[in-house]
Amino acid sequence: MASSNSKGTFQPDSDVHISYEDQQKINIFARLNAKLEDIKDDVKIKENDLKSLEDACDEIALFDDDEQIPYLVGEVFIYQDLETTQKCLEEAKEKISAEITALNTKSVGIKDQMSELKAHLYGKFGSHINLEADE
Repeated sequence: MASSNSKGTFQPDSDVHISYEDQQKINIFARLNAKLEDIKDDVKIKENDLKSLEDACDEIALFDDDEQIPYLVGEVFIYQDLETTQKCLEEAKEKISAEITALNTKSVGIKDQMSELKAHLYGKFGSHINLEADE
């Protein structure tokens, strides 16, 4: 007769009860995680835009002072002198840099919220929950 405590028997984990409040916290975590991913994508796009603007600044630095440079405004190109174009590009770079800074600040706030939720949920559910992103 085998005893009920034999080492070969599989003992399934007890069912984990998830309250409505806990489910809400899991949902909030998922939404924050999705928002964080969107912000990361936006930052990457803006960093590429900033690089393009820097490349354009480098290129037009080689132009003559009296050369007219086509500059896209909305759906139309306007022709500007070198100084005006450089000024417009610098303003665009500053604007994008400010947007990147704002997105990074927002990202930090979201990460803080996610850390609080993680601490609560892991504290309650331990290894029964996985909140780590699959990389």
